[in-house]
Amino acid sequence: MEETVTTLASECADKAFFIERAFCEGGIVMWFIAIVGFATAYVVFERMAKLQKLVVDKVNLNENLFAMLMRGDLKQAIAFCDSRPAPLTNTLKAGLVQVLNKRPDEEVQVAMDAAVLRETPRLEGLSSLLAVSGNVAVLIGLLGTIIGMISSFRGVAQADAATKAQELTRGISEALNCTAFGLAVAIIAIIFYGFFQLRIGRAINDMVESSMNLMNLVTANRDKMKY
Repeated sequence: MEETVTTLASECADKAFFIERAFCEGGIVMWFIAIVGFATAYVVFERMAKLQKLVVDKVNLNENLFAMLMRGDLKQAIAFCDSRPAPLTNTLKAGLVQVLNKRPDEEVQVAMDAAVLRETPRLEGLSSLLAVSGNVAVLIGLLGTIIGMISSFRGVAQADAATKAQELTRGISEALNCTAFGLAVAIIAIIFYGFFQLRIGRAINDMVESSMNLMNLVTANRDKMKY
């Protein structure tokens, strides 16, 4: 046993990078934490890329679109929305199509409300998985901590006097590495989950606010609309 413990400690000590050494010392549980970490990274980069495309500048869009509506040019306004496909433009387009079809105000509003409900899942995407991965990373890290401590005490109980300190050190190192990396993945996941929830919430508010502004504009200028 003494030879095994010494060999393992030597192999881990030879690792040049901190992360590589930590994985060697942390045991197999570290690989499960790594899987959760890679999944978290994938969701973060995927959502960043998607939201960059799906979220548009509300102020600039409304200025251009409402200027067209003030002139009564419904078809140009719809074409403008088609040229910038995004949840916000799709919501406004749904209302404009109903206006073009000469539907009553209630149906115009219902069409935009339905579009908000339809577009919201596109904005949310996989972001909810970050909350799950944050909790799972903590639990896996805790599992690694418990396994490391069990291994440590079991090794101490079975080892001779010369190797007890090495066994105790190895078990504690395994436990602390799992704890540290599990918490690191969880912190990153929770931070980005909060960030995405804030950004998605703002995008949904933009859709609701813009649809209400559009409804008010259409109601006040029905007589100017060119069908």
